[in-house]
Amino acid sequence: MLNHEVNKRFKARIAGGGAMLLPGAANALAARVIEDLGYEAVYLSGAGLTNTYLGMPDLAFISLPEIAQHTATIRDATDLPIVVDADNGFGNGLNVRHTIRTLERAGASAIQLEDQKTPKRCGHFSGKEVVPLAEARSRIKAAVDARQDENTMIVARTDAAATDGMSEALDRAAAFIEDGADITFVEAPQTEDDLRSIPAALQGTPQLVNLVVGGKTPILSVDEFTEMGFSLVLYANVALQSALYGMQTALSQLKEQGQMDEDGPLAGFLERQRVVRKDLFDELDKRYAY
Repeated sequence: MLNHEVNKRFKARIAGGGAMLLPGAANALAARVIEDLGYEAVYLSGAGLTNTYLGMPDLAFISLPEIAQHTATIRDATDLPIVVDADNGFGNGLNVRHTIRTLERAGASAIQLEDQKTPKRCGHFSGKEVVPLAEARSRIKAAVDARQDENTMIVARTDAAATDGMSEALDRAAAFIEDGADITFVEAPQTEDDLRSIPAALQGTPQLVNLVVGGKTPILSVDEFTEMGFSLVLYANVALQSALYGMQTALSQLKEQGQMDEDGPLAGFLERQRVVRKDLFDELDKRYAY
């Protein structure tokens, strides 16, 4: 499916109301699992990509070319809309312009930018700092101007709740909406009252809530977030954390027992081939045989 059509449908789905579960993927295999299970969209997590690709924490080690490469790989693996975490845009307004155009060409349906200083940190780490509001707004303005497809959405994230309080975070989100952001994302609210205040203060613009298992934001149900008025319920790294747990479990058993077969804690050989669509490539191989 052409990316324009994917983006158009995704934008209409967001406008249609009701909170959408948005799972994160750090690679194309995770995106294949997400699509196979019937989710509506996938999120390319900067933290997840940093953890899996580099084996490092989410402390601004990943670069734009690496994010673009993985965006394109996931776009080739799935027809789902892809929300791409572009950190703080990798610089000033000119850098943000380049970031948006690069990721849009790679297949992003929505691109997320935040207002942290460089080097940025995971939203649920301590020690974050945000740039002045004028600089943050310039990033969003540049992003809105840079997109080539009007259906490509700009997600404006603020981390100001941790540095300056919820009131400042809500003011920043409102400013980003004035600048043309399609979705706003107040990171790391710490109470249910804080959560409820976000869509209440920013009515008329879709809101994203980020739930980090083990993080700072209360874990509530999708129905509760729908009732509050959120549009996207992000679990950026559930797939990654479960994969890490699965690897630790299976490899510990292998080390202890010295062998493993398909009765072990793993997906079977045939299931692995099914998820990566080996049957499709077998058919293509036959079609192009000579």
